[in-house]
Amino acid sequence: MSTYKIVFLDSITIGGASLDSIRQLGEFTEYKTTTPEQTISRIENADIVISNKVKIFKAEIDAAKKLKLICVAATGTNNIDTAYAASKGIPVKNVCAYSTESVVQTTFMHILSLVGHSKFYDNYVKSGQYEQSHIFTCPTSQFMKLAGKTMGIIGLGTIGERVAQVAQAFGMDVVYYSTQGKAHNSKYRMMPLNELLATADVVTIHCPLNEHTNALIGFKELQLMKAHAILVNVARGGIVVEQDLADAIDRGIIAGAAVDVFTSEPIGQNHPYLKMSNKENIILSPHIAWNSYEDVDALIMGIAENIRRFLLSLQPHS
Repeated sequence: MSTYKIVFLDSITIGGASLDSIRQLGEFTEYKTTTPEQTISRIENADIVISNKVKIFKAEIDAAKKLKLICVAATGTNNIDTAYAASKGIPVKNVCAYSTESVVQTTFMHILSLVGHSKFYDNYVKSGQYEQSHIFTCPTSQFMKLAGKTMGIIGLGTIGERVAQVAQAFGMDVVYYSTQGKAHNSKYRMMPLNELLATADVVTIHCPLNEHTNALIGFKELQLMKAHAILVNVARGGIVVEQDLADAIDRGIIAGAAVDVFTSEPIGQNHPYLKMSNKENIILSPHIAWNSYEDVDALIMGIAENIRRFLLSLQPHS
């Protein structure tokens, strides 16, 4: 069997996890990071390219004359021109559902931190305010109980449905908005987006970024939400207009937000979320919802399996 050249363009994104299951499948070259200017030279002789977030569009595909397979080290494929790759007969393989439970866990980590004011209470004790108090508790800040509240889920796919199940365990009512406009889950009530935003106490986003969802949530939509409501985005940054969200929180239009994803990653020093006057009402994490060590291992095994199946498909059948 021929030895195929496999190039991983941004292996730093998966930390120090072992890549042996991929390495054994061909002539393997690993780059920790790759800039846009370096991409073409690094893939021009590759048969198989692995990318987490390095963009592979028309110019890169055209330059890679031997390219036979693109593997995405993630679920989302918006960093690949999948249509152009398909026109060239190059399949694009992602790894689906490997991090569902971790994303759900991160979603509720952020929800509980926001509604429970965990940062405030932690600081209240560590700053010495509690030891100077004359009472056993902190009566100046009360948290919101989830039981009896409504969870609004934008995108009720595999992750969204698991979020719905956990929300129900907290005693929440669940409604959802389908970005495809189809009621595909009879367990929960589907609502138009505007109605969902006006109804929900907690809104979480779990849809892909595409032409239907880009800038889906802007200032007009945020104004529909309740003043005590919170927004959680662990999907893709471009779904929410970032300046509008920062303004809505600063103006008290919504109570707060938690964001794990950004339009440009990493963010710049002048990002709207870093310039807010009410920074205590937003929780930020650096796109880590997928990044439990168990799921990183599952991701690597998924990439290896995608490559293995592709190589088997190239073998002549007897």
